[in-house]
Amino acid sequence: MLILRRKKNESLLIGENIRITIIDCAADGVRLAIDAPKQISILREELSEAEQTNKMALTPDISSVWKLQSLLHTNKPKDV
Repeated sequence: MLILRRKKNESLLIGENIRITIIDCAADGVRLAIDAPKQISILREELSEAEQTNKMALTPDISSVWKLQSLLHTNKPKDV
C-alpha cells in the first residue's frame, strides 16, 4: 500500500490515464475528482461490498438446497 500526502488542488497519477485530484479537505472527509477512461469502473467500496453480498445471497449454498430437497420429499403428501 502506498500512502501519500496531498493538499487541495494537488493530483496524483495512476498509470498514464488516471488522475485523482484533491478538491476539498474538511473534518468530515475529502472530496476527490477522478479523471479516468470510461471503460474503467469507479465504485465506492461500500457499494462494491453490498453488490458482492447481494450476489452471494442469490446463490444458494448447496447444503441448503439438499436440506430443502430432503424436507420436500419427507413432507410429500401420501396418496389417499
